[in-house]
Amino acid sequence: MELLIAAGVPSALTAFCFWLIERRMQKRAEEEKEERNRRQKDLDEKEKRREELQYITLEALDGCLSLSEATAKAVQRIPDAKCNGDMHSALGYELEKKHDLENFLRRQGVDRVVEE
Repeated sequence: MELLIAAGVPSALTAFCFWLIERRMQKRAEEEKEERNRRQKDLDEKEKRREELQYITLEALDGCLSLSEATAKAVQRIPDAKCNGDMHSALGYELEKKHDLENFLRRQGVDRVVEE
């Protein structure tokens, strides 16, 4: 009987210690998982805000290009304006870049649809 008690007490203590260590490891793993989830949520929010900023910037750029195009065409119609070649070449350049931007965005949209 004494032999069983002498062998059982250290075994019980060892088992208890391993249980405590395992419990701490599980708690730490859960905390790390929560931290990863929090960081991923923050990264997702930042990415969403970045996408919104890019969209707003493109909308503003499109508005500026449209305004500059309309202004150049309006100035060309004024008889006393005396538009030189710079105005015509700037308008041509603006139209070319506007179409380049539209084509790029269209290709990106098609690529995204095809990927999904």
